[in-house]
Amino acid sequence: MSSAMTSSTTDERWGAPLWGALSVLCAVVFLDALDVSMVGVALPSIQAELGMSTGALQWVVSGYVLGYGGLLLLGGRTADLLGRRRVFLLALAVFAVASLLGGLMNDGGMLIAARFVKGMSAAFTAPAALSIITTTFAEGPARNRALSIFTACGASGFSLGLVLSGLLTQLGWRWTFIMPVPVAILALAAGLRLLPRGEERGEGGHDILGAVLITAAMLLLVFTVVQAPDVALWRTVLSAAAVAALLALFVRVERRVRHPLVRLGILRSAPLVRANIGLVILFGSYVGFQFVAMQYFQNLLGWSALETALAFLPAGLLVAVSSTKMGDLADRFGTARLIVLGSIALLAGYVMFLRLDAHPSLATLVLPGMALLGIAFGLSFPSLNIQATNGVSDDEQGLASGLLNTSGQVGGAVVLAIVTAVLTSGSASDPIGAFRAAIVVSVLFALLGLAVAVSGLRFRSRSRTAGAAATEKVLETV
Repeated sequence: MSSAMTSSTTDERWGAPLWGALSVLCAVVFLDALDVSMVGVALPSIQAELGMSTGALQWVVSGYVLGYGGLLLLGGRTADLLGRRRVFLLALAVFAVASLLGGLMNDGGMLIAARFVKGMSAAFTAPAALSIITTTFAEGPARNRALSIFTACGASGFSLGLVLSGLLTQLGWRWTFIMPVPVAILALAAGLRLLPRGEERGEGGHDILGAVLITAAMLLLVFTVVQAPDVALWRTVLSAAAVAALLALFVRVERRVRHPLVRLGILRSAPLVRANIGLVILFGSYVGFQFVAMQYFQNLLGWSALETALAFLPAGLLVAVSSTKMGDLADRFGTARLIVLGSIALLAGYVMFLRLDAHPSLATLVLPGMALLGIAFGLSFPSLNIQATNGVSDDEQGLASGLLNTSGQVGGAVVLAIVTAVLTSGSASDPIGAFRAAIVVSVLFALLGLAVAVSGLRFRSRSRTAGAAATEKVLETV
C-alpha cells in the first residue's frame, strides 16, 4: 500500500483515491447482497418457464447459499495469503460471468450450477473487500466511517433487492440475473485502476487439509439444514453427526499444523465472538421473516410481486439513510450500545408482525413494522462489522471477515430451514396461525440476540472497572 494512501486515512477529508477505492468495494458488496435477496420474487416466474418442481426450485436460492457460506473461510484466508486486490478482482470477474450464464440458462439444473458458482465467487469478494477496507483505513474514526458506508451499501443491497426484483420481474425473470453484469464489469474496470497496489501478503503456507475439512463441514451443514424438512429424521441426524466429526477433525488439524487456515486463538476475542453470534441472529432471523412475509403477502393476501417488494421499501430506505451515520455514532457511543438498541428494534419489529391477519393495516402494522426492522439493520449491521474487525491484526483481517460473513450465511440457512419447517407443518385450515407460528421463530432468535447484546454491555462495564482499578494501583505505586 502506498504511503500516500496510508497517511490519508488519518485525515478528516479523504482524497479521490480513497473515495474511488471505497466506491468500488461498496458497489461489489451491494451486488453480493442484492443477489441474496433479489432472486426471491422471481422464483414463481422461473418455476413456470423452466418447469422446475418446488423441491428443485429451492436450490436456486440454496445453491447460492451453499457456495457462499461453504467457502467464505477459505476465501478470507486466501485473500490474506495471495493478496486481497488480486483475489477480489479475479472473483469479481467470475461473478460477472456466472451472472450472465444464469440469465441465459434454459435448464433448471444448469441454472442451479450457475448460482452455485456465483455464490463461490461472492465467498471470495466479500471477505477480500472487507479486509481491503480494514487494512486501508486506520482503526478508529476513519475505519468506522468507512465500514459504516460499506455496510450501508451491503444492507441496502439486501433490503432493496426485493424492490428491484419486483420491478425487473415485470420485464422477465432473466433480467434479475443479467442486471448485475454491466455493474460488475464497470466495478472490475474501476478496481483495476483504483484499488491500492503493493499490499503485503500474509506469511505462511496453505493449510490444504484444513481448507478441505472446513469447506466440507460448512457445505454439509448448509446442505443438512436446507434438506432437513424434506428427508427422514435419521438422515438429518446422521448428516449432523458427520458435520460434528468434520469440525472436530478440523480443530485437531488446526492445533497441529504449522500454518493453520484458522488461528483458533482469534476466537478468544469476546467482541469478535459476540459479533459473529449477533450476525447469525440478525441475518438468520430476518431471512426467515422475509420468507414468511413474502408467502403471506403474495399467497394469502394476493399481492403482486411489485406490491410485495414495495412493502419492504421502508426498511431499505431507512438502512440506506441511517447506516452511513453509524461510524460517527460508534465513535461517540461505542458499538455495544448501538447493537443493544438495534436488537430491541429487531425484536419489536417481529413482535408487531405477530398481529397479522387477513386484512393487515398498512398504517399500523406493515409500515411501522418494516420501519423498526430497517432501524434494527441500520444500527446493528455496521456495528457488528466494526466490532468483529477492531483489534485484529492486518494479516488476519481476511480471516475475521470470512468468519463474520460465514456466520451470516450459515445463520440464514439454519433459521430459514426452521421457519420453513414450522410454516409447512401448520394447519392448512388456519394459515394465519401458521404464519404467526413461523414468525415466533424469528422472535425467539431476536430475544437471544438481545441477551447476547446486553452481555456485551456488561463485559464492557467490567473491562472499564478492571482498567480503572489497574490505573489506580499504578498511581498508588508512583
